[in-house]
Amino acid sequence: MRFITRRSGVQISLSLQQGVSIPRKVSDNHLEPFFIPSTLSYATKKTFFKIGCSSKNLFMIFLLNAMLSIQLLSLNFSHKVPALTLFDFSKNSDISNWSVVNDDVMGGISKATFKLNTKGNGHFEGNVSTDNNGGFASIRYTMNKIKCENKTVVKIRLKGDGKNYQFRIKNKNSDYFSYITTFSTSGEWQTIELKLKDFYPSFRGRKLDIPNFNKKTIEQISILIANKKKESFNLEIDKIELN
Repeated sequence: MRFITRRSGVQISLSLQQGVSIPRKVSDNHLEPFFIPSTLSYATKKTFFKIGCSSKNLFMIFLLNAMLSIQLLSLNFSHKVPALTLFDFSKNSDISNWSVVNDDVMGGISKATFKLNTKGNGHFEGNVSTDNNGGFASIRYTMNKIKCENKTVVKIRLKGDGKNYQFRIKNKNSDYFSYITTFSTSGEWQTIELKLKDFYPSFRGRKLDIPNFNKKTIEQISILIANKKKESFNLEIDKIELN
């Protein structure tokens, strides 16, 4: 929408769709540009225009200009906390701190491997068996203590196989339990976002009677498949980070 007005013999044309400068009167013979940014709402721009073109409201113009300056400063100084990369897979990645942990630790016979594929992604694949009281396969990454007090989301870029998986975190490597949540894969590349507050404490499939994850550090992450049935699986991982 465009407004046109005449003041002191000067025609002012204002488009409220863009950031513009309009003249405001600071003395009888002087007009000073008054900038209206494009970030303001339509109604706010319209208000600025009306006040800026009225010689009877210089104090209000000054006040609104000051408020605008504060708003712009807050926009300039506000920023998102940068993402914290837990692991970014590439052809040159060192995956020696990643390990495979299957149900053979309790007598099962599920099989899994984890390696870098030709694309440089982490590749977790294998077969889950429910024989001998088994039924799971997993990969685990042990790392130095990571501070997560300002983070709220685990973000994973991956390509799955349409199956469900668990993502697990440990506050300390020595903890006997993990905080877990589940996610589904589509069979295509996707970015999974998991809220830290939704991770609940679990040990051997049993939910513990303690609060969900509210710690300030993480020392271990893992991905596990355990859908209570025999199945093959195939998961490619590009990147894991905290936001």
